[in-house]
Amino acid sequence: MSIRRLHTEQPDDFKFTPENLKWAKSQMIKYPTGRQASAVIPILWRAQEQEGWLSKPAIEAVGELLDMPFIRVLEVASFYFMYQLAPVGTIAHIQVCGTLSCMICGAEDLISICKEVIADQPHSLSSDGKFSWEEVECLGACTNAPMAQIGKDFYEDLTESSFRELLASFARGEVPMPGPQNGRYASEPKSGLTSLTEYNLSKYNENSSVTRALEYGDTIKRIQGDEVPILVARKNSTTSETA
Repeated sequence: MSIRRLHTEQPDDFKFTPENLKWAKSQMIKYPTGRQASAVIPILWRAQEQEGWLSKPAIEAVGELLDMPFIRVLEVASFYFMYQLAPVGTIAHIQVCGTLSCMICGAEDLISICKEVIADQPHSLSSDGKFSWEEVECLGACTNAPMAQIGKDFYEDLTESSFRELLASFARGEVPMPGPQNGRYASEPKSGLTSLTEYNLSKYNENSSVTRALEYGDTIKRIQGDEVPILVARKNSTTSETA
């Protein structure tokens, strides 16, 4: 395991926004009195989301909030690789999975694009400061390899061309739809479903488009706000599948 150290350049201070401070305190009350330190992992994550990375003042602020010694919080922040101890791109930090399935399916090509488009070395900012990247271990989307995690989102079934377009979309200020980038809906076989075929959106068009499915009268349920559409049931069993 590599040694992870605090970045050489640090901001002067860190302060949670009122909304994030309220959220942090809501996490603390989930634990018995005297056990608030158990909330350190989610609160560190929220601090990172606010700042983009974990600075020394942010780690100290978390320690003060949880009544933990600074070194104890630093131990957590430096142990888990999901915490970034140096500045990352202001638009996106690209985490390319480089474990077996992704490597076999083309992760090296994605890493080469990161070196070309963003920076030659991982954990380095692009020339405009908007992007950074790193290679990470298995992210658990092996069926949809190769893939990259950007923020909380998985972008799967990537190719060289789709990955370049993904980076270009972020550079334009767009947020591409997460998930498979080759028309698959989830992790079904590329050739199509072999079971539960009534839920195969590819019947309606080759891109498994939820929008197209709606046009054919299917019932769509949305979870997690409006981000994740899920086919619940056919509204009309007589709907043409060849239209």
